[in-house]
Amino acid sequence: MNSSLAWRAPPRILIVTDAWRPQANGVARTLQWLVEEAPRVGVEFIALTPEGHWSVPAPSYPGLRLALASPNRVARDIERIDPDAVHIATEGPLGFLARRHCLRVGRPFTSCYHTRFPEYLRARWPIPLSWSYAALRRFHGAAAATMVSTTTLKKELESRGFGNLVVWRRGILLRDFLAAERRPSPVAGPVFLYVGRVAVEKNIAAFLSLDLPGTKVVVGDGPARAQLQSRFPEARFEGRLDGAALIEAYARADVFVFPSLTDTFGLVMLEALAAGVPVAAFPVTGPVQILGASGCGVMDMDLRRAALAALDIPREKCRAYATRHSMTASARDFVANVSRALGWRGALETLQAAG
Repeated sequence: MNSSLAWRAPPRILIVTDAWRPQANGVARTLQWLVEEAPRVGVEFIALTPEGHWSVPAPSYPGLRLALASPNRVARDIERIDPDAVHIATEGPLGFLARRHCLRVGRPFTSCYHTRFPEYLRARWPIPLSWSYAALRRFHGAAAATMVSTTTLKKELESRGFGNLVVWRRGILLRDFLAAERRPSPVAGPVFLYVGRVAVEKNIAAFLSLDLPGTKVVVGDGPARAQLQSRFPEARFEGRLDGAALIEAYARADVFVFPSLTDTFGLVMLEALAAGVPVAAFPVTGPVQILGASGCGVMDMDLRRAALAALDIPREKCRAYATRHSMTASARDFVANVSRALGWRGALETLQAAG
């Protein structure tokens, strides 16, 4: 096992995650993009994922599958890879087993708080927030550092008793979105677009209930889709789109509407901005951190008013702002957090040289 002060060149970082392809959520996509950035930030990323394991659908969410991994196999995989650092990205089965092994053998690790699981659980079942947050405090309390997406979330979790929190700035793969050309829409405009998981915690009904001109379009899939399609037959539900089809959906939109009240960040807002689409959202954690005072979106507790006002925002202004949020910059930030947490001598200098 490598000492935290004796790392290879390039250092090898193991990312343990229950969120991975073919899942189409922000966590899975962020981690896949992160691994792809390894050559540009001077490290080697290895992902320990549900691939190769039997899995079962998550309760109330059949599109999300949970790996049925054995403690011995996860332990063997970690020791076979022999990483310089372990990063536990999710609090699922693989994350719990990796945490258990690291604590047993004395391997330091970092972790990440991606998702407001307590609020998501409460939206489905009557589980008190205090219970869920207590479990998460215990999980992350053993980490050398826990990464969060925003300073606002950091302060909120600190108020709930979490410690060793550091901010990991998020980004996206900008190139394809920046190259998206404005396309005429086959539906009546203006087009108000939502992209993401179609689930109760995303508050999509708040968007679909708005009295707006033109057409509302929903891209994505999830357990609430059938109910929402039945309730809002005038909206267009495109299902899950990827690659060029997803970029084209953005390019045809006039405003991107982000109705979530619980997301800790919201990568889809960055994708929309990179494609030149202004954002309408509630003034809550994710939108506040992404949009700030950029003028590339409108935040208002009256979501209809925000959506209509966003129509006046220039598309090129949105694209220019999005260029500040590259995945390469995000990957460098991630490695710097690991370096500081584990005390790697010279690692930050190596990272800066790679940049």
